[in-house]
Amino acid sequence: MSESNSNLVRKVIILSNKVYVDVLAEFSKDGLLIPKEITWEDGRKYEITRVKDKRRAASTKAGGVGERYTCVVDGKEIFLFYEDNNMWFMERAGA
Repeated sequence: MSESNSNLVRKVIILSNKVYVDVLAEFSKDGLLIPKEITWEDGRKYEITRVKDKRRAASTKAGGVGERYTCVVDGKEIFLFYEDNNMWFMERAGA
C-alpha cells in the first residue's frame, strides 16, 4: 500500500470514530475469548483487570457489529469491541 493510500485509510478510520487496537486475549476453559491487555494506537499498553460483561452489540458512535466487552482498565469501565472481521476497536474519546 502506498503512503498516500495508507494516510487515506487512517483518515477514514479517524473520521469513523473507530480506534483499532491490538489486544492480547486468551481463551477460557469454556472456550470464550477473554481480552487481557490493550495496546493503544500510540503504543501505550493497558492491563484489563476485569471483564464485567460480554454481549452481541453494535457501536453507535463508531459503527461496526460484533461482541462488546465491558472491561475495567485502571479502575474505569470501558467498552471494547471485537468485530465480525476479527479486529478489535474502541470508540474514540469525545466522539
